Amino acid sequence: MGAGAGSASRGSPQRTESCPPSNVHLGDGSLWCNVVNSILSVVCVLMVQTLQQDIEALRASALEVFRACREHLQDGLSEVVAAVQRAQLCHQALLAWQSKAGHLERSLQEVNTRYELEKQKRKVLHNRLVELKGNIRVHCRIRPLLPFDKELDDAASQDSSMPAGVVHAVDDETVLVKCDRPAHALINKTYNFERVYGPAESQHAVFGDVCPLLTSLLDGYNVCILAYGQTGCGKSYTMLGPHSEEECVPARGPHSDLGILPRAAGELFRPVHSAEDFIALAAGSLRLRAQLATQVHARSSRSHLIITATLTTAPTCSSPADRQSHGPPLEGRPSCGRASPGSPGAQGPAEQVHAKLQLVDLAGSECAGVSGVTGLALRETSFINRSLAALADVLGALSERRGHIPYRNSQLTHFLQDVLGGDAKLLVILCVSPSRKHVAETLRCLGLGARVRQVQRGQAGGGSPASRRPRNQ
Repeated sequence: MGAGAGSASRGSPQRTESCPPSNVHLGDGSLWCNVVNSILSVVCVLMVQTLQQDIEALRASALEVFRACREHLQDGLSEVVAAVQRAQLCHQALLAWQSKAGHLERSLQEVNTRYELEKQKRKVLHNRLVELKGNIRVHCRIRPLLPFDKELDDAASQDSSMPAGVVHAVDDETVLVKCDRPAHALINKTYNFERVYGPAESQHAVFGDVCPLLTSLLDGYNVCILAYGQTGCGKSYTMLGPHSEEECVPARGPHSDLGILPRAAGELFRPVHSAEDFIALAAGSLRLRAQLATQVHARSSRSHLIITATLTTAPTCSSPADRQSHGPPLEGRPSCGRASPGSPGAQGPAEQVHAKLQLVDLAGSECAGVSGVTGLALRETSFINRSLAALADVLGALSERRGHIPYRNSQLTHFLQDVLGGDAKLLVILCVSPSRKHVAETLRCLGLGARVRQVQRGQAGGGSPASRRPRNQ
């Protein structure tokens, strides 16, 4: 017990130390409450200050956004005002351009009217120029000496200072033929033509003198370009250009030495795609052309080649732009009313005019004894020479102004009647060889050309082509 009491007495002070008195405990609770309240007050103050700072920052940010929006709005309003001002200026400029466009349209109508008048005057002046040069013109082309001309070496060995051959182009209008036959005195004969092409003249130079006739064709006049001469003198080369040995088809391509036919087709049908079709049709006809090897030429043509293109003017007027966008079709071409003779600019009732272009590559004239042909070929040669003689008779009758022109003596002259008489434009290209062995045929050809030059028709009255319809052949 004592021990237990002692133990109890020893444990009592420990409880006194660990548990303060009740009054002290109550005082500490109030203190903690005050501390907590103080902390809460401080926290609230801090939160209020933070909230106030956030509100101030938010207010400042809102003010900044408001100022930015106001500035953007002012900039947008300024841009709108500027755009409205520009729109007003553009509207005023549009009105001004509309006024100018109306003025230009009226000016264009006046220019178109003057253009039509000037076009009629140009047609009249061009026709007068062609007629002053001659409605029938004669050109002469001398081909170069070729390897099959046997006199090449002989001419060079006789006199190296003299040019080979007996036919020479003295100038652009004069041909000199040296007739130095054995046991005969030397005789020099000269012939004058509108144009003479020497052996070095190009196909381009020849076609340059043909272009004015194509203009006459588009003006409504019949045009014929005719190559005449002995076999092997360059008629087919002049009219068609080079061709292969297998097929008598004109060569194509920008670098080929094209003849009058493909060049004329390209010039007339340049705005459209008819040129190739036209040449293709001509090539189909060329394949049917008969040829025969003779002692004069290895590929002697046994028929005349006549290629005809008819252009029909329609009695409707169109603007120059329309005429440029639509090229002259093969069977029709728009045109306006034509001027009457004596009043180049007068606008009369439009009449339909059929203008005909005929490109003729005649069969070569041959002497039966020189060509060495017999049988059927001899008969063909006789017919060819007979038709060429009929053509010479017609041209002679025209030069002598006979009352009767024998067009019906041959199918050739009957077919070419429209382009041999009247106001048609005829160009005869005499193709001659410079070779001595062909001098007789050369003189005969040049003599015919001299007779043709004497033909006078179609005085320079400046009138328009007469309305015509295609004649039944």
